[in-house]
Amino acid sequence: MTYHAGRHFLQIPGPTNVPDRVLRAMDMPTMDHRGPEFQAMAKRVLSGIRTIFQTKNPVVIYPASGTGAWEAALVNTLSPGDLCLMYETGHFASLWKKLAEKLGLRTEFIAGDWRHGADAAAIGERLKKDAGHEIKAVCVVHNETSTGCVSPISDVRKAIDAAGHPALLLVDTISSLGSIDYRHDEWGVDVTVGGSQKGLMLPPGLSFNAISDKAIAASKTASLPRSYWAWDEMLTMNESGFFPFTPATNLLYGLDAAIEMLHEEGLANVFARHQRHGAATRAAVEAWGLEVLCDEPAHHSGSLTAVMMPGGQGADALRKAILTRFDMSLGAGLSKLADKIFRIGHLGDFNDLTLIGTLGGVEMGLEAGGVPYRKGGVDAAMAVLAAANAGEARQAAE
Repeated sequence: MTYHAGRHFLQIPGPTNVPDRVLRAMDMPTMDHRGPEFQAMAKRVLSGIRTIFQTKNPVVIYPASGTGAWEAALVNTLSPGDLCLMYETGHFASLWKKLAEKLGLRTEFIAGDWRHGADAAAIGERLKKDAGHEIKAVCVVHNETSTGCVSPISDVRKAIDAAGHPALLLVDTISSLGSIDYRHDEWGVDVTVGGSQKGLMLPPGLSFNAISDKAIAASKTASLPRSYWAWDEMLTMNESGFFPFTPATNLLYGLDAAIEMLHEEGLANVFARHQRHGAATRAAVEAWGLEVLCDEPAHHSGSLTAVMMPGGQGADALRKAILTRFDMSLGAGLSKLADKIFRIGHLGDFNDLTLIGTLGGVEMGLEAGGVPYRKGGVDAAMAVLAAANAGEARQAAE
């Protein structure tokens, strides 16, 4: 096996690189999860994670992937046969729909083209036609990881309210939490789903449900079977800093450090950094003469950029060439986008120099892979970053 000098560039849109500070926080002996030291840390984490969701309400933490949090959001609030209105923003919205159907829920999919976020007006129009309030929940992916399109959640809430509909609003923030501005309380979301392995800068293994008072009330009458995912016992035990089952102790110590890091940078600065990197990446793609998959500028993602391949060129061959020659991993196209796009992750523990290295690897890969392109993408990205940094310097001096 050939040794590659330097570090591997993991530039998929999650799992993301785990910073040393988080790794060191997890690198400790197993703790007594019923003892006072763990209790103090758990109380800190259960309080701190609310600030990341921007909520004053409880956030339930599971030792699970984001798929588990999807399931928890549904089984705690709905009953067999309930109808969920969902929007087809991409691969992960489609997977959430399939999971709902496996649980015995009925689903209605508003068709999308995988190049835009959810259309709040279309959701509102469908709810207005539901005079009998048959629809019990609206499920939307905030940042669709397969496409790099962001859905306007505040507009979705306004559309639900304008329709006078009582449906719950369930939102997936797995690839936006801690990267793109998200406001659980202000936007009136009932259940927000999150995961640890992206903007929170942790390995996979923790997932989250941020829950509103309305969602808690719904959970008292919901009748889908649930045991492991049930909120009631979790909420009761979390009040004292404990869990009803063995938690992922070392991951929680890592989460404690990650929350502290996000607070030190400041959430507004975290969001601005991701927006800056998304803009710089799109400038590079345009300079290369390639096309960004997301076709609506208002929906562009700060977490990742999906790039369309030109003229029948295969994305997987390009990704393989970049991995083999430059030791960098890029995200693959999923389901209907397989081999048609590659995805550049620019989220988590990520700075300007990391971005330039990433884009340099892509540009060298385009050349090495024989993909038709124009030179100058990295220069275009550097110009965006330089302008942003100059603007920040002026603001600091004022």
